[in-house]
Amino acid sequence: MTPLVELAPGLHRWTARHPDADPNAVPGSPADWGPDVGCVAYEARDALLLVDPLVPDDRGDVHAALDALVRRHERRVAIVTTLQFHRRSRERLAERYDASTSRARRALPDGVETVRMAGAGETMVWIPEHRALVPGDRLLGDDAGGLRLCPESWLSYLPSGMRHPDLREALRPLLELPVEMVLVSHGEPVLAKGRAAIAQALEER
Repeated sequence: MTPLVELAPGLHRWTARHPDADPNAVPGSPADWGPDVGCVAYEARDALLLVDPLVPDDRGDVHAALDALVRRHERRVAIVTTLQFHRRSRERLAERYDASTSRARRALPDGVETVRMAGAGETMVWIPEHRALVPGDRLLGDDAGGLRLCPESWLSYLPSGMRHPDLREALRPLLELPVEMVLVSHGEPVLAKGRAAIAQALEER
């Protein structure tokens, strides 16, 4: 677990232990994800954006850091989740900060965009100022400084019937973005040459 860390001016990330993580998950299964998950805070011009936030009760350090950030930024708070499984602390924090929770364009902070992955059940967040992409479950850290696709079993609930080849095609438009950072929810983030890391993940078989 890590505290709130500023990766670039106004762009922060922290990790927290997820209470539903299975320490004995079968590799490649839907439960095969590490216990610590990543969350992002971004100080946009007109709002403080929180992406997929998780703040367990025992993380007083993160609560205090976010409270201080909200007070310092003096703007509204907007919470965005990338997919249904990442609602995490959304409702509790929305009440705490009187925050909006919509991904609709009109509700997004200035300078924040969303990238919908058709058929993949996910909407990523794109922060052009820092060339930072925030995915949910479709791109993961590979524990070797790069990225990988999620296990194919993670796609089994999707009505689209998507498999890895389809996911690669759905993710390919990301290569049109000048991505530098990929702030993944699972695994270590990529803090430089993010587009190249995405391209490599899409080519691996």
